[in-house]
Amino acid sequence: MLRRSLITAWCGFGVAALPILLAGCSPSEPAKDAPKAVEVEEVEVPAESEESTEESVAEKAKEVVDAAKEEADRVIDEAKETVEATVDAAAEKAGELKEKAADAASDAADAATEAAAGAADAVKDAADTAADAAADAAEKVKDAAAGEETAPADEPAADDAAASEADSEALAAVQAAVLNGSAMNPETVLLGDPSLTSGVPGAGPITLEQIDEWLSDPTNHVQLMPELPLGLSTGANQITGIDVNPLTRAKIELGRQLYFDTRLSKDSTVSCASCHNPVEGYTAHTQFGVGIDGQEGGRNSPVAYNRILSGAQFWDGRVDSLEAQAVGPIANPIEMGFTHEGVVERLSQIPVYKRQFEAIFGEVSIDRVGQAIATFERAIVTGPSPWDYYEALLPFEALDEEDIADDEDLAEKYAMLTAGAEANPMSDSAKRGRDLFFTEKGNCTACHVGANLADEKYHNLGVGMEKDEPDLGRFAVTGDEKDMGAFKTPTVRNVALTAPYMHDGSQQTLEEVVEWYNKGGHPNPHLSEKVRPLNLTDQEKADLVEFMKACTGPTPTVETSRLPAEG
Repeated sequence: MLRRSLITAWCGFGVAALPILLAGCSPSEPAKDAPKAVEVEEVEVPAESEESTEESVAEKAKEVVDAAKEEADRVIDEAKETVEATVDAAAEKAGELKEKAADAASDAADAATEAAAGAADAVKDAADTAADAAADAAEKVKDAAAGEETAPADEPAADDAAASEADSEALAAVQAAVLNGSAMNPETVLLGDPSLTSGVPGAGPITLEQIDEWLSDPTNHVQLMPELPLGLSTGANQITGIDVNPLTRAKIELGRQLYFDTRLSKDSTVSCASCHNPVEGYTAHTQFGVGIDGQEGGRNSPVAYNRILSGAQFWDGRVDSLEAQAVGPIANPIEMGFTHEGVVERLSQIPVYKRQFEAIFGEVSIDRVGQAIATFERAIVTGPSPWDYYEALLPFEALDEEDIADDEDLAEKYAMLTAGAEANPMSDSAKRGRDLFFTEKGNCTACHVGANLADEKYHNLGVGMEKDEPDLGRFAVTGDEKDMGAFKTPTVRNVALTAPYMHDGSQQTLEEVVEWYNKGGHPNPHLSEKVRPLNLTDQEKADLVEFMKACTGPTPTVETSRLPAEG
């Protein structure tokens, strides 16, 4: 008998690899559901019929091979079905996850919306609560005050306790309003808006009840982001001081009260407005500033508007901020003649002032006085002048009417500027003066440049230098020889309202000022190189004056007489 070996049949490598990959095993590991070997049993072949035996073995082998192929096809089909089922399952799972993700996103959006609405309601509720508390506290203060008038003489302690409790509740309500207001988004405002400077609503001296009601409105404590009016708006990048002393309506109002209150002077006769009066162009029509007891200073009062565009203050720039300038005159013996300690004590004894300082700053101090006054002064700006309207319309001359009409925003702006120019016309003389002002012949822009028509620098024009002991100006601050007799450039805006002129008030009219420049100032060793004879004709000088008059714009309406009641 011949014995033949078993024949083992396997499917190809690709078929064997498929279940390996699906199972996640390495090729060296046995693959799940891998095709098994097909065993062929031994066949005994009679020796005497070797040829027929070989044929029989071949046939048997063929049958085995066919069976192996059939088994391989079956395994491949099963593998395909497995792959398809796996893909379908994965797709179904992905769809479920996508739906869950969408549902989760929707739920999160709904939750965020509800949270935002809840926060807004909470702020409103807190504001309402603060207002109610302030009203209740004010009523208690009123009742307590009435009780003081009618209560028997043997019950002062109870009255004092009730008044103290009411006062504490009112302060708490105000402090809540301050917190709510400071948490709100900043508000953009156009400087010059009269609502900023119109004062606490009401008439007569401001009472504690009225100021509590005012302070309990959170909107009065919202930080204000100022925009400048037409003309000045080109100087928005020059805005100074609000980064360290932000604007709020409450702070502007406190500063307004302090600005017009003579109680900041020793004898209660002089206020900031005494030398910087809105009626006189935020200056004084006297040659020098006049303080307590009629004492005169040695310099003309500079203007108090458009200070939001100015850093260093006074004619010689001796202080670096509007805050420092605001408190300087208080302690000057020939201006307000008081002391910083004295004014703080006096203000602390006036309930309306004390309440405002505590609410806005948390204390009464001289620094806080300066911050409040400076905030009010920064709200005082000049509005659009005839020149501003004229200048803004010049670019439109290059456009066709159709081009303007096709752009809705442009058409609206053009209509606004045209109406402004018609209401505030610029004369032909002023237009000629404008052309001269901005040329080398006029030489005005050597110093009067920028949105406020002032370079914020110091120049020696020769004014007063003929005296035996001239005012040394900026030199007294810096000690630098080049600053000898130099003074800060004043603005040309609203200059027609601010006579007399120059640091010493020596020139009464704009005509005198133009003539001074025309002759090249007064020669002296420190005369600015920018000052030279202009050789203008009489008509040119008149045109320059008319242009300066055309630079006059309105200032905000300001409440000047409504101030805190005495304690």
